[in-house]
Amino acid sequence: MVFSSITFLSIFLPAVFLLHRILPGIKLKNALLIAASLVFYAYGEPIYVCLMVASSLMNYCMGLVVSRPAWKKAGVIAAVALNLGLLAVFKYAGFLAELVNATGLVRLPVPQIALPIGISFFTFQALSYVIDVYRGSVQAQKNYAKVLLYISFFPQLIAGPIVKYHDIEKEIEDRHATAEDAARGMRRFIAGLSKKVLISNVMALTADTLFAAEAGSINVLTAWIAAVSYLFQIYFDFSGYSDMALGMGEMFGFHFRENFQYPYVSCSIREFWRRWHMSLSGWFREYLYFPLGGNRKGRARTVLNKFIVFFCTGLWHGANVTFVVWGLYHGFFLMLEEYWPGRRSQKEASQGAAAVSERGKNAGSGMALRFLGHIYALLVVTVGFVIFRADTMGQGLLFIREMFTGFHFEPAAMSLAVRQLTPLYLFVLAVSAVASAPVKRCLEKCRGYETLTWIASLAGLVLCILSLSGSTYNPFIYFRF
Repeated sequence: MVFSSITFLSIFLPAVFLLHRILPGIKLKNALLIAASLVFYAYGEPIYVCLMVASSLMNYCMGLVVSRPAWKKAGVIAAVALNLGLLAVFKYAGFLAELVNATGLVRLPVPQIALPIGISFFTFQALSYVIDVYRGSVQAQKNYAKVLLYISFFPQLIAGPIVKYHDIEKEIEDRHATAEDAARGMRRFIAGLSKKVLISNVMALTADTLFAAEAGSINVLTAWIAAVSYLFQIYFDFSGYSDMALGMGEMFGFHFRENFQYPYVSCSIREFWRRWHMSLSGWFREYLYFPLGGNRKGRARTVLNKFIVFFCTGLWHGANVTFVVWGLYHGFFLMLEEYWPGRRSQKEASQGAAAVSERGKNAGSGMALRFLGHIYALLVVTVGFVIFRADTMGQGLLFIREMFTGFHFEPAAMSLAVRQLTPLYLFVLAVSAVASAPVKRCLEKCRGYETLTWIASLAGLVLCILSLSGSTYNPFIYFRF
């Protein structure tokens, strides 16, 4: 079951929300949310729901183990090994077998294991709980039902954001969702749903068509249309899902941290990663980069630590060489920004023209630096997402080559490009460009903004339902991670 499905929108969510409002007492409300979350996951994964419950039980027990001083270190090592082992078996076993077979030294059978939906998200979330107990950041929870609710809560179960236990610990124990909270959450949910259905799905149709096209029909036009379409598809797909998760959380009295902050306005790759999928980048920073030593052990070790983090970031997204290369690609540009001679200028550019002016420098120069930084960051991110989207590295390199050298205009390539540029696509493309910028901050200053948001929400909901009723094309990118 996905958030952008008629079943979820018309039956599941309204029923759970109304029951949650009616039931008295936090214990009954929590029991309802646990039951609803298990039903939600079992709807798509009737067998693997047992795996998710077993994972939560294992981490609950590990939390109790590491809370005892005598077993603390052994317990956290065991927890890390068990959680990563779970990922290795269900997500990477086939990939590792293929890599070994590629060496030609041995021939291993390649296991065909179906990937449990959301395993990367709920595994990282559970592991963060055990590590926080080990560090003393939180107390071990003695009530298993509360740990199960934390891990299985359906708004963030299968595609994040990755929520830390201490962020919602108090709300599991006691929470109050006022009518204003519920209304704000509903608007946030509908905004995310609109991003997904009305923008991402349109961009996805074009991106999927072009990435499935014959290599001979790819030229500079088709390659760039594919790259830009996927750039907007993945942002509005994932940020839309995060908006829906945050909105539903607020409807039930939970407050999750933001996961996206307009990443496409960034002027550097460093700034991009401060704005993109913040719960994941924060997880790797807190639970991998800092334990490795961060930047405290010299320049060479810092470089190594960052490349390890981005190698793992890429691998986290999937068992494919393209994801690993994408992670290392971003790691390279972060290192370039860290150590290139013009680092000071780049830093000034990312701070904006106003900050430059305050230091007594020319504001026009600051604007130019920021503009150039913005173009650079968008170009790097766009090319990176081509690698991320490609089925193989060969396909990714083909599209990148054609983006910059494919100045051949055969009839087949031109016909393919023109067929994508429908009025609907061009309109949604323009909306994408505007909606990926922080225009909301300007609109909030307008008189009647609250009324406008309700009108826009109702219109968006109607359009989404009409679109979903008439189409079966409704992919969610991050479900496969």
